[in-house]
Amino acid sequence: MSDVKAESVPLKQTILHSTHVESGARMVPFGGWDMPVQYSHGIISEVNAVRTSAGIFDVSHMGRLEFSGSGAEEFLSSIISANVPALQVGRSKYNFICNATGGIIDDAMVYKTGDEQFLLVINAGNVDADMEWINTHLAGQSEVTMNVVTDQTAMIAVQGPTAVALVDSLTNNAASEIRRFRIGAAEVSGVQATLARTGYTGEDGFEIIVPSDHGIEMWNALRDVGAKEAGLGARDVLRLEAGLLLHGNDLSTETNPFEAGFGRFAYFEAPNCIAGYALKQLSESEPSRLLAGFKMVGRGIPRSGLAIYTGGTESLDDSEPIGSVTSGTHSPTLDGGIGMGYVDQKHSAIGTKLLIDVRGRPVEAEIVDMPFYKRG
Repeated sequence: MSDVKAESVPLKQTILHSTHVESGARMVPFGGWDMPVQYSHGIISEVNAVRTSAGIFDVSHMGRLEFSGSGAEEFLSSIISANVPALQVGRSKYNFICNATGGIIDDAMVYKTGDEQFLLVINAGNVDADMEWINTHLAGQSEVTMNVVTDQTAMIAVQGPTAVALVDSLTNNAASEIRRFRIGAAEVSGVQATLARTGYTGEDGFEIIVPSDHGIEMWNALRDVGAKEAGLGARDVLRLEAGLLLHGNDLSTETNPFEAGFGRFAYFEAPNCIAGYALKQLSESEPSRLLAGFKMVGRGIPRSGLAIYTGGTESLDDSEPIGSVTSGTHSPTLDGGIGMGYVDQKHSAIGTKLLIDVRGRPVEAEIVDMPFYKRG
């Protein structure tokens, strides 16, 4: 046995790293990056800003892959669960990157940015696994080119009920011409940018992509017109309130889109789809477990990994374990604990009473419909 310690891999930094530090952000490791988890005003304040006005998030750590060429459409159809041929220029689609058994390697967004041109945005923590999968199947493909543009660009998400108006003020009202779930180009505060009207908070807004040397300039421009800085902590609360899933918590290669309740995003009819056969088989069978959302009835905050039991009793000894929490938090918007987790299918109906084992203390909960929060 060697007594030589392996050298730790240094954390990567986005182009906005110095700006976060100057703003007093608390930095934490995330997906191999040093990222802001919260700023001095705190997570609750950041969540409230996104729900009532607008917040900005540095999402430059997410992977950005450009595909082009006459074979790009066919190649993407083979590795993601979207109906790529049906995607029109300027449109986007949420999808899964699934392995040959239907397990979820990652969830992603694909955008058609032009004729034979696509942008695939993947999760920072899954870049290595995604790239291994993609490169394995890209080998020998002479009619498709992939460019990794993560380091050449910065990506900033601006989200909230006033987000579109704020970006409009920087684009001479061009931003609002881009409709929901679409992508386009505009000059933002004098910088040529790509604007995707998508997000991860349940609010309207944009994910703005600019050349990396304009990242700080863009961040400051958005901050100057009233967007509030927000970190990973607020982002996690917001996405959970909106019923959006997090790979590594709610999704993994051990889960599939149908038991996660997102089978509508698992297109498997492309003849060359690697996961097509498995996804078709899964679509035709009843899942043994389902991802369910629940609200806490008793006092307690659910956290990932906590055991879920059948309800109707006061003791865990008199209950049956039926699953575990995958994501949970206190929701400032709903003023209570919320969570989601995989439970046995027979115990997954809306209104089902549960007990959550919070450090040995049974806390009542109830399965509810998701999303927990939806803007009216």
